[in-house]
Amino acid sequence: MPNWLKLIISLILPQLVGGTGAYFTISSVGSWYQTISKPSFNPPNWLFGPVWTTLYILMGIACYLIWKSDHPQKKNLLTLYFVQLALNGIWSPAFFGMESPLMGLIIILPLLVLIFICIQKFKPVSSWASWLMIPYLAWVTFASVLNFSIWWLN
Repeated sequence: MPNWLKLIISLILPQLVGGTGAYFTISSVGSWYQTISKPSFNPPNWLFGPVWTTLYILMGIACYLIWKSDHPQKKNLLTLYFVQLALNGIWSPAFFGMESPLMGLIIILPLLVLIFICIQKFKPVSSWASWLMIPYLAWVTFASVLNFSIWWLN
């Protein structure tokens, strides 16, 4: 497969995951989510879309850098990447779709661990891929604290 096609696929897949998550998020933000208690550091709703779009682009580039490599662990690293992407994809249906901060917390904590592992495992293959995942780790760390706080308050 040519690298340009790998790049396109790598960029599109996380955006599709994000779009699926947005479906569940948008339907709840105007209803259930407004009725629950949130911490004082809860960001405005408009911030989430641009942040996630940017993070999905960075994640897609990281995936591409691993995919185009000739590293013998490439298949295992891509599997790790797609497992964390799947967890990312089910967080919104759990938190927003099921209206369950507890289910969101149960999903986001292993997601956080897998992102950290991706950063560590990507580094020997592509330091750029590793660095591109750090903003994602930072945001999911913040989202984990937010998710925990919402669960605690409700």
